[in-house]
Amino acid sequence: MRITKCVAPRFEDFIFDWDYSEYLLVGGYGSGKSYQVAFKLILKLLEEKRRVLVVRQVFATILYSCYSLFVEILKDMKLYTDDPFRFKSSRVFRNKHVLAKKSPMSFQFPNGSEIIFSGMDDPEKVKSITGVSIIWLEECSEISEAAYLELQGRVRTPNVSMHFILSCNPVSKNNWVYKHFFKRLDEDGDEIVILDDKEFYDKKTIVKNGTYYMHSVPDDNPWLPFQYMQRLDKLKEYDYHLYMVARWGQFGVQGTRVLPQFRVCKRGKAEQQFWNRVRKLGPENEYFGFDFGFEESYNAVISMSVDLENGILYIWDEVYRNHITDDKFAELPEMQKVKDHVNRLNEQGYSKTVVADNEDPKAIQYYRQCGFRIRACRNKFRGSRLSNTRKIKRFKKIVCHPDCVNVIRELYDLTYAKKPNGELVYDQFNIDPHSFSAIWYALDTVTVADVKDKVFWSRHGGIDGNGGWLQWGRQI
Repeated sequence: MRITKCVAPRFEDFIFDWDYSEYLLVGGYGSGKSYQVAFKLILKLLEEKRRVLVVRQVFATILYSCYSLFVEILKDMKLYTDDPFRFKSSRVFRNKHVLAKKSPMSFQFPNGSEIIFSGMDDPEKVKSITGVSIIWLEECSEISEAAYLELQGRVRTPNVSMHFILSCNPVSKNNWVYKHFFKRLDEDGDEIVILDDKEFYDKKTIVKNGTYYMHSVPDDNPWLPFQYMQRLDKLKEYDYHLYMVARWGQFGVQGTRVLPQFRVCKRGKAEQQFWNRVRKLGPENEYFGFDFGFEESYNAVISMSVDLENGILYIWDEVYRNHITDDKFAELPEMQKVKDHVNRLNEQGYSKTVVADNEDPKAIQYYRQCGFRIRACRNKFRGSRLSNTRKIKRFKKIVCHPDCVNVIRELYDLTYAKKPNGELVYDQFNIDPHSFSAIWYALDTVTVADVKDKVFWSRHGGIDGNGGWLQWGRQI
């Protein structure tokens, strides 16, 4: 049987490649990656007897996504039937068709190949599935890493090659897909680079550590309507970060950013200007915060300088570790550096201290015994997360030194959590940002002016933030 079907040139190599055990497809909206995965699987199942498992997080979403894609492609290839009687009774008919079933949802091929479906919202069903040699995890970013690893450990078929295909639109860099396949932190807080995402966007197809990486954008889909491309381009006008995800298929942030004024200082001349401004602000404007953590959370010690006059926060140093006890953390060279610096400022007459989480007084006392000038914060109380977040948001700019990689990782893409109805939760975030907490504590006694607190001068005077009448800069 000869079948002719047009293929997007960008996906041609991918469709016929079965040399690797794992394939990761990341791309923008409408780039065609899911369609091409479905086509790749159909061709494979027509060639040899295989059993494919297609997985999404929620089973109810499969019918109108993956299942419908298979139906569309099979109809286009003139292979589709949903008539079980003719499929079973006529060998001639069966040899030219693939039987689609909705209950249970599956596709049966003439040679005995089969496509079955499951949702990770019922993981017990997945555990009982046997004979599978190919798994497609569609929208894999919605599935947990634990579920992905569970599938890898449980699904095995002897004497046949195993293949995992993962596809998704890029989401936050804090999603497990980015951390597993691109960059993550080790227990010491150091960054481990599996594959640099910028290299991924540039080369588009890369094989690394036995994984076939493929990047696609809407331009790679020759059948995408022009009007759809126009809608994607318009995203740039009102949601730049969604624009980068949808139009260019790049990992970033989805949702409302907590700190849109957050910037990373560039190397070179800009870095020198950064340090010049920090030095000009002087020791009196330096602050230090300490958030405690151990197992899943992190010890985060952040050093910063504040320019209250211009509303700028400069973050210039970090210590970031977990799975480390206080005695070992206190002896780290970078912690000794913080201790010596704060002690030296006090010897010079500046009253400076490291401000720490007030929920662990025992740890605070231990660090005092180790020679640290440290005290508990006063600004942590019921409802303080919201007020502290608002305080930091009042800075016109937050400029971070490029060496503070964990601060950048946490705060650049930090977004508000959402309720099921889509409403934002302004004191909860997409991650637990330990560096953000350390900044709250450091600025414990600092008052950051809001726009509503400012006085707008005129020859005729004005109203101050407390309702008092102001004239020529003097309150009367």
